[in-house]
Amino acid sequence: MVASGTLYAGLFLLLLGGISVILPLRFLGIHTRPRGALVVAVGVLLCVAGIALPSPEIRVETPATLLDRFMQVYEFREAHSIRVRAPRERVYRAIKSVTADEIALFRTLTWLRRLGRPGPESILNAPEHLPILEVAARTGFLLLAEEQDREIVIGAAVAVPPGWSPKKRPTPEEFKAVRKSGFALAAMNFRLEDVGDGACLVTTVTRVHATDSSTRRRFSRYWRVIYPGSWLIRWSWLRAVKTRAEAPEMLGGLEASRYRPNAAARW
Repeated sequence: MVASGTLYAGLFLLLLGGISVILPLRFLGIHTRPRGALVVAVGVLLCVAGIALPSPEIRVETPATLLDRFMQVYEFREAHSIRVRAPRERVYRAIKSVTADEIALFRTLTWLRRLGRPGPESILNAPEHLPILEVAARTGFLLLAEEQDREIVIGAAVAVPPGWSPKKRPTPEEFKAVRKSGFALAAMNFRLEDVGDGACLVTTVTRVHATDSSTRRRFSRYWRVIYPGSWLIRWSWLRAVKTRAEAPEMLGGLEASRYRPNAAARW
């Protein structure tokens, strides 16, 4: 993502420039303290640009996936894919069975995200040995749609108006119909396509839609900061699916075919 890359490039230059103001990093061509100050200034400009870059609205004109049905308009997007040498049915079981402990750095990154606080059970604090999608669906996420061995979609409200709380757990159709200002809605899918030779392509796409411009600006700052960690988690998640699906036997025996949503969870 260009905006996030610009922001982190600015932060990196701020770090180098700040050090060079104290002790010039001559091996990097920063020979004097004034030049270090110039690097700091460039870093500040890049940080401001990274935060200020607009997040244009994207609209899917012709829905082709279950995700398209629930997130046809969005401003933020992340997508990853991986080829897995296993039948689609087995890969789908792997998607629904993968646990947090199988996803490299998942616990480290989610620990950082929650600032080390223990917190309640959630996708950011997943119990051991439970499928991560099951944890998501019974805490803060909704199971929006599922086509067996083809696609699964979950969603959540990642920003809500101040003081708002749900009177009941919303339905998938109510999730799709949210228009009130102050919301940012996220939806994520896993989708499988046969590619021949007994293999399939697994794709995961995350989309976020903010219902008004103010919420969009606020969420864009958050998104651009957490994007590298989010990217790494999703990439590692697909690697974990591939490892599980291509193993001689499905690991652990957890099929994760059950979803027991917690009706009291904040979605």
